[in-house]
Amino acid sequence: MGRDGIEKYMRTGRGIVRIRGKMTIEDVGNDREQIIITEIPYNVNRASLVTRIAELVGDKVIEGVSDLRDESDENTRIVIELKRGEIPRVVINKLFKHTPLESSFGVIMLALVQRRPREMNIKEMIECYIEHRRDVVFRRTLFRKEKAEARAHILEGFKIALDNLDDFVRIIRASANREEAKQSLLAKYPLSERQADAILDMRLYQLTGLEREKIEEEYLALMQLIAGLREILENENRLLAVIKDELQALRTKFSTPRKTELAAAEGEFRMEDLIANEGCIITVTHKGFIKRTAASEYRAQKRGGKGVIGTGSHDDDFVEHLFSASTHDYIMFFMNSGRVYVEKVYDIPEGSRTAKGRSVVNVLEMQQGEEIAAMICVSGFDSGQCLVLGTSNGVVKKTPLIDYRNFRKGGIIAINIDEGDKLIGAVLTSGTDQLLLVTKQGMSIRFSEEELRDQGRATRGVRGIKLKDEDDEVKAMVVVDPECTLLIAGQNGQGKRTEFEEYRPQGRGGSGIIAIRTTGGVVGALSVREDDEIMLLTQSGQAVRTRVAEVSVIGRTTQGVRLINLNDGDRLIGLSKIIEIDEDEA
Repeated sequence: MGRDGIEKYMRTGRGIVRIRGKMTIEDVGNDREQIIITEIPYNVNRASLVTRIAELVGDKVIEGVSDLRDESDENTRIVIELKRGEIPRVVINKLFKHTPLESSFGVIMLALVQRRPREMNIKEMIECYIEHRRDVVFRRTLFRKEKAEARAHILEGFKIALDNLDDFVRIIRASANREEAKQSLLAKYPLSERQADAILDMRLYQLTGLEREKIEEEYLALMQLIAGLREILENENRLLAVIKDELQALRTKFSTPRKTELAAAEGEFRMEDLIANEGCIITVTHKGFIKRTAASEYRAQKRGGKGVIGTGSHDDDFVEHLFSASTHDYIMFFMNSGRVYVEKVYDIPEGSRTAKGRSVVNVLEMQQGEEIAAMICVSGFDSGQCLVLGTSNGVVKKTPLIDYRNFRKGGIIAINIDEGDKLIGAVLTSGTDQLLLVTKQGMSIRFSEEELRDQGRATRGVRGIKLKDEDDEVKAMVVVDPECTLLIAGQNGQGKRTEFEEYRPQGRGGSGIIAIRTTGGVVGALSVREDDEIMLLTQSGQAVRTRVAEVSVIGRTTQGVRLINLNDGDRLIGLSKIIEIDEDEA
């Protein structure tokens, strides 16, 4: 709780960090709630904590508790049941005040420097560690060089012996003993005693041609190794580069997500008070790298242009999801598995237009095999809006947005997905809107969301459209707005805008009508206004930001116009609407 203590010990070497346990509030019905303690502070004994809470309840210091249970196994779970009508926040504040559920932890950054204890700040600690690593790497390199030189010295003796093999054999056979053979070799050839001993220890199979080649190869490899080790010893920059490489490998091998959340202390500024409210673009690549980029980095272009690089193409990676948002919003990440994760937009790591970004698994606590299917932004969860989810098999489900307010870092269930199905889209609605689904083969259906009953989060949903065959799938779901037009884009770079009036309302669950005639299939559809701008992204990482007004409004069953010029082998993989934030609004 708070960063002041962290900053103090980082700067001075001493500080006090205030730590709180984690808890959630669950509704158990009949106007009763319970508090679930899921994490406790470091160095706090769980049994002692439960005993302390029971004492406070018995002494009437904490009132309104009807039951206290420790249901912990390998994970902490302490259940505090409240009486009817009790306010959980009041009980939680008393728990923090009177129990070790909130405690302080003193930090002293102490280390041995030249065999003497010394208190240091973080900069001094890092400098000492680098100096230690420099000493370790230098001595290790010197040892390896000397070992390699010793072996090379022996191999040089072997080469002399092999080049004069017949004479060596004659001298050894003519000698009465090992010592006489050794002295004869030293007298005739420029050998050291170690070389002479090694030659006398050679086995007969080492005299074969194949073994001679191995000796040559080993000698050349050793000379290259020795040259590299000498460079490290003689070049400070090369030595530091080795230290950097080893530290980066260490970080990759042992990196784990932070288990402790850094939260603001009471009375501190909120992050929103320190971060400007501005428009940004969030991209997620096929290999799972995410970043936040200022919208101003993408300049507007004419329709059909080649575009700018939308993200760096790293190891054949490409952008798969793109979203526009404001930095103060909440962003909801909907997984193909039906789970949803919620983060503040400003918590998404920032990067330049060509930066690679950070792995999404280091931003979200995703489960194995999950991929992002949709992202939406909301300013809060009490707006009275609904959230409609759609799957590739044509299933749709409506849930009040407020049901998502108690999100967790590890994600919550948004929809139950059938086997073989996956989530493809999520939209915010008023509860009385019209929805339109577009499939890969260019079919569409428009129906009222009033045909969808409100369902809880962990439910399946109902059929929205009947697909013609197994090769077809739903690619987009949009909310119908009479003041907007529907923009559809295909993999071949063709697209168009069509008035929503051309899509007549139908009953939910039908096969629908033609939305576009396209080769290669539809990649997406958006509800857009005349003054909107859109971002188009290709598999190779090219991006075009263009004005919607430059895309023609044409009939429903037509093919469309060229939205982007694609290179050979490239294809369109996504599109998104760009939202600009006015400075007055920020």
